[in-house]
Amino acid sequence: MRLAMAGLLAGCAAQIPAPEPIDDVVRSPVPEQRAPYQRSADSAALVLRYARVEQDLLNRGLLRTDGGGPDTPFDSRTLTENFMRIALFDEFVPISDRIIARETASPLRRWQDRVEIGLAFGASVDDETRKRDRSTVAALADRLADASGHAITDVTGDGNMTVFVVDEDERRALGPKLLEMVPGLSNGVVRAVTEMPPSTFCLMIAFSTDDQPYVYRRAIGVIRAEHPPLLRRSCFHEEIAQGLGLANDSPAARPSIFNDDEEFALLTAQDALMLAVLYDPRLQPGMTAAEAQPIVRAIAEDLLPPATRADASRPPGLFDAPPKTEGL
Repeated sequence: MRLAMAGLLAGCAAQIPAPEPIDDVVRSPVPEQRAPYQRSADSAALVLRYARVEQDLLNRGLLRTDGGGPDTPFDSRTLTENFMRIALFDEFVPISDRIIARETASPLRRWQDRVEIGLAFGASVDDETRKRDRSTVAALADRLADASGHAITDVTGDGNMTVFVVDEDERRALGPKLLEMVPGLSNGVVRAVTEMPPSTFCLMIAFSTDDQPYVYRRAIGVIRAEHPPLLRRSCFHEEIAQGLGLANDSPAARPSIFNDDEEFALLTAQDALMLAVLYDPRLQPGMTAAEAQPIVRAIAEDLLPPATRADASRPPGLFDAPPKTEGL
């Protein structure tokens, strides 16, 4: 299970400060020689747990990396319906200073500024793994930029989308750093990070400001350092993509990483098209589902062939308008 709360926190902080280097607890300059890191018993147990999870998913034919194929066809109508469910709904809502799993309609949100993805490693991440993670994120940033048409890049500093790669103990200690990055952050959001249960593999939280509540200005992600390689890459792909504005998951989305069934590990062809829809200039931040739906359909039909005659015989989709009735 991944936790994506992008969009939940519009207006939670009136001022978002420029990113600053994080302290040595989370990331220190890489020395020539670094003392071996000693994992706690809790962290060591998670290493074994997630290794078993990854192997079990692979044994079941899940965590696919092919991006979809002949067994996962989709057309412009499918793309429209999946986009509407994923971009115009939130997966979680804040209630009584807690984060609750509840799908809720929400206006369209996305970035206007250049997205700069920075990785913040804990001491638990060795040099070779850091190098692989940086390579993963650099390639992903290029693909996301190509798909969306938006300026997205990886950076050596914190960036405005900071992804912490930390183990269990380092994550539990992140509270002060989160409050430093986003003053006014609620206790519920801090606890969503520091008390993240083992069933949550990774998370992303995106923030806006009071004057532009549907425009993201800052994002913070957490990837567990205990993850084996493919689960780790999968978390980078889904959380960073969701931090761009595709905040929800849907069991109907296929092929897609925005689906908790774990069939796909990496960004799929349909996911790339959803990013193209999200950043199309015909859409604007703050649009409701009713306002966005006809525009999304037009964009989808520009990107893909219209539905076939066989597809047209299907029952109306969730966001289809009811058929008009003509008077006699």
